[in-house]
Amino acid sequence: MSNDKQVEVHHFGALKNMMHKGDLSAKVTLDELKEMNHLFALGAVENLKGEVLILDGIPSVSYVKGNDSSKTMMLDDSFEKNACLLVLASVEEWESINIPNTVVTYEEFEGYVAETAAEKGIDIEKPFPFMIEGLAKSFDWHIIDWPENDTEHSHEKHIYSGLYGTLENQTVEMLGFYSNKHHAIFTHHSTNMHVHVKSDKATGHADNFTLGENMILKLPK
Repeated sequence: MSNDKQVEVHHFGALKNMMHKGDLSAKVTLDELKEMNHLFALGAVENLKGEVLILDGIPSVSYVKGNDSSKTMMLDDSFEKNACLLVLASVEEWESINIPNTVVTYEEFEGYVAETAAEKGIDIEKPFPFMIEGLAKSFDWHIIDWPENDTEHSHEKHIYSGLYGTLENQTVEMLGFYSNKHHAIFTHHSTNMHVHVKSDKATGHADNFTLGENMILKLPK
């Protein structure tokens, strides 16, 4: 089957180097990417001090301000920050597909997106981007704010280091990258997806989600 729908996915940095070697240094400056057309990207700010999301060339970099007693989410819409992990693609046009209402959980969606992408002629043995839009029933999110002197990394500590929570019945834009070949590079071992979410109340890493009815999947056209 033709794979002319295949967009090139590039990544900088690797989860395993952050988790096992404590390498949180910048691997790419956002500034050097700002001329890319139709840039879609997600990742983590250097030193694990925030989450990067870029939708069609517009950054929403979320980070935590304040200390344990008073933490606030801040948003930076500039290209000034650097990333220790970044996954990106240039997607000129997306195809919208109605997600069946039987697809509800994160795990169900993970199977559905791979199956649907394959049906659309995308080579799912290579990484590809996707988007989810609509009213989500709920999603778990976090914005990492790693303590500078902590060298003991774990997925759980990453989630709880900064701001985190669960939001219900929110209109969302989610960007994800699917790959069955990049565990410990840009997906965790237990999943083939890395997903970030943008909503009015929170923008950051999506740890889990429950889809609402009539949501839309977007795949590169």
